[in-house]
Amino acid sequence: MTLKTIIVTGGAGFIGSAVIRELIQNTDYQVVNLDKLTYAGNLESLKTIESNERYHFEQVDICDAVNVNRVFELYQPDIIMHLAAESHVDRSIDGPGEFIRTNIVGTYTLLEQARAYWQTLDKTKKETFRFHHISTDEVYGDLPHPEDGEDNQEIELPLFTEQTAYAPSSPYSASKAGSDHLVRAWYKTYGLPMVITNCSNNYGPYHFPEKLIPLVILNALDGKPLPVYGNGNQIRDWLYVEDHVRALILVATEGQVGESYNIGGHNEKQNIEVVETICRILNNVRPKEVSYHDQITFVADRAGHDMRYAIDASKIQKELGWKPQETFESGIQKTVEWYLENDSWCKGAQDTS
Repeated sequence: MTLKTIIVTGGAGFIGSAVIRELIQNTDYQVVNLDKLTYAGNLESLKTIESNERYHFEQVDICDAVNVNRVFELYQPDIIMHLAAESHVDRSIDGPGEFIRTNIVGTYTLLEQARAYWQTLDKTKKETFRFHHISTDEVYGDLPHPEDGEDNQEIELPLFTEQTAYAPSSPYSASKAGSDHLVRAWYKTYGLPMVITNCSNNYGPYHFPEKLIPLVILNALDGKPLPVYGNGNQIRDWLYVEDHVRALILVATEGQVGESYNIGGHNEKQNIEVVETICRILNNVRPKEVSYHDQITFVADRAGHDMRYAIDASKIQKELGWKPQETFESGIQKTVEWYLENDSWCKGAQDTS
């Protein structure tokens, strides 16, 4: 019996590499990692599985139609999990062009090559083929914040659902919103079998150090300032990456064609809370003469900074039986300890940042 094959775009990135590790370690799929290897792509994150006979790597830009088509013809995928994207908001503000190219033009190129490939399949394989587009909750824009209430009166705070209207705020989120719309259009117009997921903020091992949690951990250890935008009261819903990966594989293999699923960690935290939690853990596990809290530095807020994101993940729980296994407290403890134990990976990642 021929093993089924999944192509993971962006498989050397933070979430993509976690998807591949999970697929190789806990399923029998053949896995093809299609990655351009930009600054955030790191094959060191796949060292534990790189010698597995079911794992294959192809260094390809998703905007390169000829090579994308070559990979599809060579490996004959049953599922495409599309994670390749430019994803850092600050970088999108400084240079939006690369975000438009990768996130919109790249997704368009991938969709067209997937459609051409899908149309060549026999009836059975055509019906079971899936294009899984992995996106973000940032496409929904901003949510009301607890501090928005008048005279400190409590207000009922909404969550992002799959029906929430798109209202992106940054070049990054706008480019991801555009890619989501393209995927839906290729399903509606051409019938390409797709599923979409929109996730909240991920964290965990192998996270590139430009993002908040790894940046704070590594800066703290290096004695550098711990930058916090504004007063740090921006709220995010934090999702441990391994919980996210389990949800992604579930949706890719069992999700209903044409549907989207929100994936969240049920962990709304202010950014300042996250930073202070990391400092508290480090004070316990890697103590020094002064508290890590003394390194916290408030900086000018980011342009167009959304104040609150929060996911309603009831649909995926009800329909597919998924829910996160990690609390923020357990996940952040594991994350800090991983960075303390993996100094060589951290140094390599910092050299490319």
